[in-house]
Amino acid sequence: MRYYRLPSGGESRLVADDGDAVYDLTAVKPRLRDFADLAAAANVAELDVDDIAANLVDAAPTVDPDALADAGRPVVPDEVWAAGVTYEISEEARQRESSMPEMYIRVYESDRSEIFFKATPSRTVGPGEPVGIRGDSDWDVPEPELGIVLCDGDVVGYTVGNDVSSRSIEGENPLYLPQAKMYDRCCSLGPCVASAGTVGNPHELMMSMTIRRDKTVVYKEETSTAEMARSCEELVDCWRSHDILPDVGVLLTGTSLVPDEGFTLRPDDEIRITIEGIGDLVNTVVEV
Repeated sequence: MRYYRLPSGGESRLVADDGDAVYDLTAVKPRLRDFADLAAAANVAELDVDDIAANLVDAAPTVDPDALADAGRPVVPDEVWAAGVTYEISEEARQRESSMPEMYIRVYESDRSEIFFKATPSRTVGPGEPVGIRGDSDWDVPEPELGIVLCDGDVVGYTVGNDVSSRSIEGENPLYLPQAKMYDRCCSLGPCVASAGTVGNPHELMMSMTIRRDKTVVYKEETSTAEMARSCEELVDCWRSHDILPDVGVLLTGTSLVPDEGFTLRPDDEIRITIEGIGDLVNTVVEV
């Protein structure tokens, strides 16, 4: 199933889409307000999230599928982390931008993955909300990525992520990575969380990105998560290693869609990221 969070009178409602209908799970269990609540319940019961939802849908009222257009962040993770240089094209792009390109070659070929802190809840937005580009950067790009959703350290689903980045700041010096990656509105998640059973093999998903400026397409490409040089399991293990994971977290797995060197985001651009089996994450752009 795919799980969405819908606004409702200043609060939110958790709804589940099984492909045939959309069900209001909050109407059956008022304490289930978002996917994190469902994942926590499944963790306690030692069940899959879809098993919990399946026990509720018979009693749940249905929702007009058009309401999903108003969905917010499906999950508000305590922490968002990200993996870097997991696709060959990303490694090549980092080399072109950086004053120290050899560092990225070593990361791509190393046994240790690059894992970095990306965003807090206050720096993360959802579908339909603007993502940010820094006012002190002159080269900014979106990075479409498969997001792994974890509860108590276990993989419970997947979402679409946008790891917005300043390539000019990171390219000036790799030690500026936190400033290039983490700032106001630097990350977007949504439109839903698709359960692990719904997604199936996370390394066989088509992913595309389209950027429109003044209603004109200025970038459009697609790829597959099969191009990842590291597995999702490997990246999760690296994040878990010698660390304490949050109750609910998201790990972004890197990008293989990188606009050409002359491209930079501008305010009011529209970014649409689509991942097979999950959905479309759409955001506009604002300078922060």
